[in-house]
Amino acid sequence: MLCGWGDARRVPLQSRQEAETEYPAHTIQQPIDHLHTPRYAPYTNATFTQRYFFDSSYYKPGGPVYLYIGGETRGESRFSNLRNGLIKILMEATGGLGVILENRYYGKSWPVEESTTDGLRWLTTEQTIADNVYFAQHATFPGVNATGSLNAPHTPWIMYGGSLAGGQVAFTMKMYNELFAGGIAASAPVFAKWEYPEWYDPILKYGPSDCISRLVGIIDKIDAVITSGDETAIHEVKEVFGLGAVSDIRDFAQAISYPLGGPFDYPTPTWQELNWNPPDSSQDFFHFCANITSPSTPSTTFIDTRLSKYTQGTPWVGLGAYAAYIKRVIVPLCVSGRLDSTDAGCFSTHNATYWSDPTNSGGRSYLYTSCTELGAFIAAPASGPSLISRTLNGSYMQSWCNQAFPPSSSLNHSIPAHPDTTELIKYGGYTFEAPKLAFIDGEADVWVGLTVHGGSGVMVSEAKYLIPGGGHHWDSSPRTGVGSVEEEPDLIREAHGWEVRTVRRWVEGFSEGRGGGK
Repeated sequence: MLCGWGDARRVPLQSRQEAETEYPAHTIQQPIDHLHTPRYAPYTNATFTQRYFFDSSYYKPGGPVYLYIGGETRGESRFSNLRNGLIKILMEATGGLGVILENRYYGKSWPVEESTTDGLRWLTTEQTIADNVYFAQHATFPGVNATGSLNAPHTPWIMYGGSLAGGQVAFTMKMYNELFAGGIAASAPVFAKWEYPEWYDPILKYGPSDCISRLVGIIDKIDAVITSGDETAIHEVKEVFGLGAVSDIRDFAQAISYPLGGPFDYPTPTWQELNWNPPDSSQDFFHFCANITSPSTPSTTFIDTRLSKYTQGTPWVGLGAYAAYIKRVIVPLCVSGRLDSTDAGCFSTHNATYWSDPTNSGGRSYLYTSCTELGAFIAAPASGPSLISRTLNGSYMQSWCNQAFPPSSSLNHSIPAHPDTTELIKYGGYTFEAPKLAFIDGEADVWVGLTVHGGSGVMVSEAKYLIPGGGHHWDSSPRTGVGSVEEEPDLIREAHGWEVRTVRRWVEGFSEGRGGGK
């Protein structure tokens, strides 16, 4: 499973071992509960071991500390940002030190032994941003020859985060602004909503028009058959895709949407995994579209007309190629062959025992956050063209939440009936503003609809930048095969130049007494 917000890529074991030698893990004892409000009763004064990793190769005494917020993955997955990504660029430009802070409930930074509904109650945005503050005030960097304290607010600390972590940067800067010299929030969701059909808007707008047109036409016909209630026709539609055994029509609809992706999970790379740097980009989405629009063959033409009897003789143009791709790429992911089960790679989502397994995992943590605060559930638009079946709506994913996190029998802790999106919107939503905070987003990012560039309101802040045609926090993507900023494509080189200029202004302002150390 790849999470919608998640950006961690699979790293070969050898590379992980080399990285762990390059950036050894350090730890800090972080309070489990910073707030002691009724939401977290009964209270605890216990701590947990939180990991961090740092690079002081470019540090010069008096330089800033760049705090990279790890987000919804293990800390090691972010090492490329120190090695050849944005944090390296900023460290080189300003003589800074870079540090990655692994988020609570991810990697090896677990406050609890099991992720029960009770045990997850401290996994909230307000607790996570309080971690950032405590870390900036108490972190140590063994072996670094610094002039004076490296803690905030004595040293300029500048935060960076992308996606979920980008929102955490923005919220930290909103609540604890005076402690930091600045913060860059990339592809940051500052708004939240239960359903998020806007995920598909950039694909509709920027995807290959012939592919998009065929997909929209096929989905319209599938939904017409589903709406008819003709069980024979519905079963035949599922059989065309090799998914006749999948009993819930929503599970079927999600399975055939996997090549497109969705706000929560998908098993193969999608539009979100496209990248400006070819070694770090997956072209699966375009391979999918190329298959759908490839010249017809006798077998695909036969499938295109097989279901015409259900649409007044109108052929389902592209259906044969679409179905062939699903049968070749998606169906085999269910290794057990039990298509209507929750076995690894299979397609049923109805198994409370599967969902409620309390074993600690990043996927479970991310689901909990989605169910309690973030929302952004998979859903088709209420009107207009759709790339996914209209049977997919917020109630579908809400059922996963209800199965995964049953009410506690000991502390009576429970998740809300719907995600309490006010926990994020309370910081400002589309009208978000905070001093010394910069936003950078991608024009073609599937998450841009929840960023400051996705709202109709006016955002008053120090700076904002939209990468033309850009994807999901492309500014932080590792520059594999790119020797310097000057060699980058124009749109990325200009974005990095803007970030360097912005950061230098913050650092200079701090040294002049106008930053977080005032």
